Amino acid sequence: MFKRPRGTRDFNPAEMALRTGLEQRIDQVCELHGFQRVATPTFETLDLFTAKSGAGVVDQLYAFEDKGGRWLTLRPELTVPVMRMVANEMRNEPKPLRLCYHGSCFRYEESKKGRWREFWQYGAEIIGAAGPLVDAEVIALACAMLEASGVVDWELRIGHVGILRDLLTGIGFSDEPRVGGGGATTTAGGAGVESGAESGAQTGRSGDTGAAEPALASAMRFLDKGDWEGMAALLKSEGLDGSALETLQSVAALSGGVESLRPARMLLSAQEAVTTDNLDELEQTISHLNHLAPGVSNISIDLTVARGLDYYTGIVFEFHLAELGAESQICGGGAYRLMHLFDLPDLDPCCGFGLGFDRVLLALEKQAVRLGRDEILPGAGQHEQRLVVIPFRVDPSLVLPLVASLRARGERVDIELRNRNLGRSMAWANSSGAGAVLIVGPRDVESGQATLKRLSDGEQWTPSLAVESVLAALSESRA
Repeated sequence: MFKRPRGTRDFNPAEMALRTGLEQRIDQVCELHGFQRVATPTFETLDLFTAKSGAGVVDQLYAFEDKGGRWLTLRPELTVPVMRMVANEMRNEPKPLRLCYHGSCFRYEESKKGRWREFWQYGAEIIGAAGPLVDAEVIALACAMLEASGVVDWELRIGHVGILRDLLTGIGFSDEPRVGGGGATTTAGGAGVESGAESGAQTGRSGDTGAAEPALASAMRFLDKGDWEGMAALLKSEGLDGSALETLQSVAALSGGVESLRPARMLLSAQEAVTTDNLDELEQTISHLNHLAPGVSNISIDLTVARGLDYYTGIVFEFHLAELGAESQICGGGAYRLMHLFDLPDLDPCCGFGLGFDRVLLALEKQAVRLGRDEILPGAGQHEQRLVVIPFRVDPSLVLPLVASLRARGERVDIELRNRNLGRSMAWANSSGAGAVLIVGPRDVESGQATLKRLSDGEQWTPSLAVESVLAALSESRA
């Protein structure tokens, strides 16, 4: 017996209906927000990812040499390929670009619930514009996607990498690479999270391993994880004043909505050589967001959201859902610099995010159970149920014109394809989830009428074999 590869999944018709339903909803949201759908190859040249992340990232990829001796890899995320496409194919397109995309990604890592080696990601980018309004537009799109999906009780955490950089630089942390040592740095791709034990590969952008990250990057990583022992040890190893730990803990303790920006301003103002320009930018972004997504109230200011990715330059944000436990992040992104790698530095910074498509579906499943909801995707069952046409002991060609006409009018119509007795045909129609059957037998052909039967209770109608009459009967059966 052949088995599917570890870390992959099969999707049956019901699961695919759920997945395509969610994808269509998100597509509609993107269209309303002015984003255009693009697609890139499933595999790319390996150097597209090692150029930013270093050779160490290869261990996490499905990399291979093709028959022509070229090194390729299945894409581990979608942002970098989209940037490559912009540089190759859309360099002269009017800017800014609003692009969205959806597809499968591949990472060779531990497979467990909520994390797969093949996973799906939906993302969006604004390329060629920057600033608080751009950031707010991107975050508002992510909020609208989650609202459209039906996921509830999520939390949006917003921070600003520039604020952390200013604070840590003021304390004395250097942005210069250290010789030897250093922990894991992180990678390319504008919208994701850390790799490794974190939730990055499934929600967005990948991460890499570098041997000697700057002290500033290490400090941001410790802040992001709330590792105060690591931060204290880093202050000591860098010969910096240990009392700075108290200031950093005070910043990390700030929580809540926009009201938490005032004490943050006081803390930053008390530090020499630390400006509040980036805090002003964060405040302006939130102000714009309140107008663009007025129904969103679950916003939390978190100045330690560093995203673990050293290419982020400004706003960073994450969406979390507590009931997913350790894999709570369902979306993440921010403002970043990446286009300079493609000789287009004038397009930096960009802003975008990656949404963990599989995580959202997992959340919907859990919430359907918790809320006692029959449908996993809220509202998905509101479409009209299928009609099954059963040509019983008659030439099927006699009903095919009617089947075609019903489909042309927007009906979901199936037809019995096997020469079974009526009982078995009815049992099949019922088990397939159809709402009604239209039975056409020899006497029906002679009389010009058929039997429409609603499967939920057995009630029957006798429409003529004309499309308008069948549609009218169907409408009655669904009332």
